[in-house]
Amino acid sequence: MAFWKLYYHIVWGTKNRLPLITEQMEEQLYKYITMKSEELKSITHALGGIDDHIHLVVSIPPALSISEYVGKIKGSSSHFVNHRFDNSQFFVWQEKYGVFSLGSKQLDDAVDYVVKQKEHHYTGSIIPVLEKYDDKD
Repeated sequence: MAFWKLYYHIVWGTKNRLPLITEQMEEQLYKYITMKSEELKSITHALGGIDDHIHLVVSIPPALSISEYVGKIKGSSSHFVNHRFDNSQFFVWQEKYGVFSLGSKQLDDAVDYVVKQKEHHYTGSIIPVLEKYDDKD
């Protein structure tokens, strides 16, 4: 296989930005996404979010397109949530997503930002461009 170092910051939300990611499901959802990412031969560097969206810093191998990766993660994780948890609402992700490419020098800052998502939203210290996951945001 070829040598590669590709880093992406990906963000997507729940449909209509509904607060569907509960504290009870968050840990298992994140573990599932990390496991599914590994199945796709991708490396999860960080995963975090709040009740209506998530951020993921990931390395995706060049054999897999970003859109294919995101589609597989979103599809399988919503299926996981809907079959694992007793939700009052059907869990579904928004169709669109945002993706930012990173250089290796930006990786640590991106990981730090994603890991501290709740803190950033609580204190209002978000980076607005990194919170966009469609062209309406």
